[in-house]
Amino acid sequence: MTTVGRDAVLTKAARARAGGRRAAIAVSLPRIRREESFKTKAYAALKRAILKMDIYATPDPVMLDEREISERVGVSRTPIREAVAMLERDGFVRVLPRRGILVVKKNKREIIEMVQARAALESMAVRLLIQTASDAEIGGLRDLMREFGERRRPGDNVSDYSNANIQFHQMIIGLSKSGVLADMTDNLLLHVRGIRALTIGRHDRAKRSIEDHLAIIGAIEKRDTDKAERLSRDHTLGLAAYVEAHGDELFG
Repeated sequence: MTTVGRDAVLTKAARARAGGRRAAIAVSLPRIRREESFKTKAYAALKRAILKMDIYATPDPVMLDEREISERVGVSRTPIREAVAMLERDGFVRVLPRRGILVVKKNKREIIEMVQARAALESMAVRLLIQTASDAEIGGLRDLMREFGERRRPGDNVSDYSNANIQFHQMIIGLSKSGVLADMTDNLLLHVRGIRALTIGRHDRAKRSIEDHLAIIGAIEKRDTDKAERLSRDHTLGLAAYVEAHGDELFG
């Protein structure tokens, strides 16, 4: 049997349809080079690390050093450089010659648009989770908020509540069980999470936030899809409105 190409493998289905004859359809399986594997792994590790950063906690530029990354990840600088190039194409970083790797921050208008997009995606996640999540899974949302109340007010425990707030929104995406939604929100996460953390302690927003969360949870528990979707969307759009009103002082 002749081969279509050294790196091509005929599918079983193609062989079956061919009935013993040579098939014209093949699946291309190029050999994975070691350097490409390192590049892919470095890209994934760097992206995870960047997504965990709170880049809006300081007005100063957030810089990364290629040499330090290489030493910490344990691979040569070539796959690190290639991974950084991929991250630059994705809009996460920008390489500044002779200065280093700048983690990209967004301006006021960009942040507003990202929050608005997140509102649309998250409200769809609420709709999906109502259709697929179990009562026990939904109960996890309430458990997350249970530690905060009159005895432990969110406004008096801003750091802890900020973490719970971000986890709440990530749980909603996770409970939707939609890989596509998870991927789409990934690229928004770094910036929207950072702005949530930056603003949650201002103007009594923590108190209003938990009130919104509890209302959303209540609608989800009742499987009231339209109400839960609307409450979720309005809650996140409230962050966009806050950035619109106070963005100049937030971003300088």
